[in-house]
Amino acid sequence: MAAKSYDMIVIGAGPGGYVAAIRAAQLGLKTCVVEREHLGGICLNWGCIPTKALLRSAEVFHFMERAKDYGLSAEKIGFDLEAVVGRSRGVAKQMEGGVKHLLKKNKVDVVMGAATLPAKGKVSVKTDAGTEDLTAKHIVLATGARARELPGLEADGDLVWTYRHALKPVRMPKKLLVIGSGAIGIEFASFFNTLGADTTVVEVMDRVLPVEDEEISAFAKKQFVKQGMTIMEKAMVKQLDRAKGKVTAHIETGGKVEKLEFDTVISAVGIVGNVEGLGLEELGVKVDRTHVVTDEFCRTGVEGLYAIGDIAGAPWLAHKASHEGVMVAELIAGGHPHPVKPSSIAGCTYCHPQVASVGLTEAKAKEQGYKVKVGRFPFIGNGKAVALGEPEGMVKTVFDEKTGELLGAHMVGAEVTELIQGYVVGRQLETTEEDLMNTVFPHPTLSEMMHESVLAAYGRAIHI
Repeated sequence: MAAKSYDMIVIGAGPGGYVAAIRAAQLGLKTCVVEREHLGGICLNWGCIPTKALLRSAEVFHFMERAKDYGLSAEKIGFDLEAVVGRSRGVAKQMEGGVKHLLKKNKVDVVMGAATLPAKGKVSVKTDAGTEDLTAKHIVLATGARARELPGLEADGDLVWTYRHALKPVRMPKKLLVIGSGAIGIEFASFFNTLGADTTVVEVMDRVLPVEDEEISAFAKKQFVKQGMTIMEKAMVKQLDRAKGKVTAHIETGGKVEKLEFDTVISAVGIVGNVEGLGLEELGVKVDRTHVVTDEFCRTGVEGLYAIGDIAGAPWLAHKASHEGVMVAELIAGGHPHPVKPSSIAGCTYCHPQVASVGLTEAKAKEQGYKVKVGRFPFIGNGKAVALGEPEGMVKTVFDEKTGELLGAHMVGAEVTELIQGYVVGRQLETTEEDLMNTVFPHPTLSEMMHESVLAAYGRAIHI
């Protein structure tokens, strides 16, 4: 059977791949997407979306427990973990169906199976029915990433879990150890801790949420501890002794090793790119520490071959993958898109309290030689935050003293994952402190704190 020919083939249908395919089809390119497991990829099925559904359940439970604070009464409150997980899986299924519909609507061909690249411009797909050969002048790798497994700390699905196991837990952990305090680790710690698990988080760096601004990390840690979590920083899990129904973790801090017992361990120590088994080495694609090396337009250096999303390196965020997908599709269609700037991409963590940031931290800005002006505003000074019963949080803004450029913004508190976009738009439009000061923010809203933080950087805050 002759190979089917396309203008563009996308390998992987996650938030990078399916978006790239849809945009290419909109631009008139004959497009095919190859996916070996689920449309929507990890993000929709085993990541961003289902975790948010779980965290929403935990948030509602948290408010039920605090009903009295709001003048309400809720008695005999509890939860059904199976139903909580069931809701989360239902949300993921709905999203996957949505992606299927969008691809069909945009006339993108979908081939389910595992792809390899036997030669330049060729894709071979192992499907349930056999092997399908495809050709295209342009091929986009969007194969994503998976959980990193450390030797001796490998997941078994019973005592030691990855994010996948944690999304469909076989039981409610009583004593939980979370290894790693990046977004994934801290979100699961937050979820299970809120539902009553005695939770310990171990972080090898000197603070939790190590990519965030130092002040934000410190503030978040204080809240986690207040909620009953044990946080161990500059600590390392050296080994796990597994026995029936329990794990003994050997945790090293400051040169001393202590042994602690848990019934469940979640490993969240980063990700590795899905680069194996594709035939990349033979094609001459450069791979560095499990990630494909690309230029700013996601080109691999092999003609007609691009890599987007997690496989192309940090930041490992769905919205970065989607944006790169659009950029590559437009490039292939003959357009002149702007490259995606990592410094303009916001990071969001949906723990309680939420954490969100964009641009440079204060330390990074100083490291890069900027003389900075820094503003801070606490949630306690905001009427809406107090009315919500969520007075714990802060907004921090970092400006270049010389030009007034907004270098970075960092937040912790209720709904900051929604608020951060205001600063993202500001950075995209190359805003200065003056523009932000002259912007009228509606009252009463949490967004007013964004205004006050800017004012505070210049000694002009009103409500503090």
